[in-house]
Amino acid sequence: MTEEHFIEVENLVIEAGGRKIVNDVSFKAKKGEVVALIGESGSGKSTIALSLMNYAREGCAITGGSIKVGGRDVRGLKGAALKDFRGKTVSYVAQSAAAAFNPVKRIKNQIVEAATLHKSMSRAEAFARQKELMHTMALPDADNIGDRYVHQVSGGQLQRMMAAMAMINTPEVMIFDEPTTALDVTTQVEVLKGFKDMIRERGVTAVYVSHDLGVVAQVADRILVLRDGEVMENAPAKDLLERPQSSFTQELLSASETRLLELQPEPEHDVVLEASGVLAGYGAIRNGMPQYPVLEDINFRIKKGQTLGLIGESGSGKSTLGRVLAGLLPAAKGQAKLNGRDLDLANAQHRRKQDRQDLQIVFQMADTALNPRQSNAEILGRPLKFYHGMTGEARRKRVLELLDMVRLPASLADRSPRELSGGQKQRVNLARALAANPSLVICDEVTSALDTVVANAVVELLVELQRELGLSYLFISHDLGKVEAMCNEVMVLYKGREVERAPRDRLTAAPEHAYTQQLVAAVPQLRQGWLEEVTAASAAGPQTYRAGQ
Repeated sequence: MTEEHFIEVENLVIEAGGRKIVNDVSFKAKKGEVVALIGESGSGKSTIALSLMNYAREGCAITGGSIKVGGRDVRGLKGAALKDFRGKTVSYVAQSAAAAFNPVKRIKNQIVEAATLHKSMSRAEAFARQKELMHTMALPDADNIGDRYVHQVSGGQLQRMMAAMAMINTPEVMIFDEPTTALDVTTQVEVLKGFKDMIRERGVTAVYVSHDLGVVAQVADRILVLRDGEVMENAPAKDLLERPQSSFTQELLSASETRLLELQPEPEHDVVLEASGVLAGYGAIRNGMPQYPVLEDINFRIKKGQTLGLIGESGSGKSTLGRVLAGLLPAAKGQAKLNGRDLDLANAQHRRKQDRQDLQIVFQMADTALNPRQSNAEILGRPLKFYHGMTGEARRKRVLELLDMVRLPASLADRSPRELSGGQKQRVNLARALAANPSLVICDEVTSALDTVVANAVVELLVELQRELGLSYLFISHDLGKVEAMCNEVMVLYKGREVERAPRDRLTAAPEHAYTQQLVAAVPQLRQGWLEEVTAASAAGPQTYRAGQ
């Protein structure tokens, strides 16, 4: 290790199937410095970050170059030395928290596992540290939320808990792999501040993988721009953001700007979905009230060819509403009509086959929504057989039509989801919903795991399909830019209640409710220092609305 640098990566090469997926990548990081890796889906960001732990995904191998952390040759570590290195020196915060936690164990017991496994502290000390980290990550009911199970917290809350799990041993190096992807903007501000404070106070060296340039601008000292496994640009964050040299970097910066898409005019009639008085939550329902209420008195309607956007912080009830409408969670109260027919919100078993066909949902994480043991053709073929009775050549033909509909090549039909990029998997996820030929599609955070360029392409695809097929959407998101780009109307939720509803142009230009104003103000800007400004303003102003509370 040089006196200056704590991480040194030189001429790194990683191969998969005889092809170089990372080629000749070099970068360095000083003690306490944050290096960000950005680029499109499939550019090698996470693959490079994981190599710092001497780890390569199944089918991949580190075949060239050197990796040094704290002067240690990482590629030479094996057995107990490697295990100790991964547990104490380097820690990893993954993108998908849902896949990282065991659903049958209490969350706090999983968070302390790393500390007890490596004997870095006593069990009592580990549980005390766990509570401290829950406060650091701005979680609600921080002293007790660890007693819950995975299904009892929101996706954003679970992501913060995963960061707490990685931080418990106070590692020297932390790898953040899209750690704020699942967070709403207000929560993201607090979590980013927590990360920055922790890095500064403890001298942690960090590698931060992200597709969000606004986030990267707040945390990174240096930025590497990657494309197809190669470095397009490597520069101090300020220089890269203000004076990008690579045309690809310029393209990424341009993609971060919100572009309003042309939408269909609102029809006079043709209401596809109408809901009123929806009350829902989790746990046993007694006297019309769930044990853990989440939503209260939700009312809306969506017309043919229109999109209602649904935004709010983590835990506000966005996904809960989607699950109630899709029949995955019973409502305690409320009525709904789908294409003029009563839609049972209390018992999905009473729904007609036509109801299930007309209303489809696309889940946030394609990784957990698609069966990796099936081919894409099998995944798309199942709803074709169930809803339309298609078999044989007719089904195969329709599978290829669906792939073409979501702008994927026919060659992907017989491949598995594991062989696809994040953007491709999300398109297969969407194609499966379209296979039913629905009237309305619930899109639950469908762009949150995608890089900016790919996410923009998916949003544009959704609008094109809406125009071609007359689809209606309930678009659930914490990304105000995507909501503004494609939604006719936007409903804002806070603690399970609607606090504002407005056309897309007015919501961001002239928000009326204090919470909506806070949401708009918390959208990261492409300049350094913004995070400090917004947190200072929050500390000085009213504290009525706090993320995650």
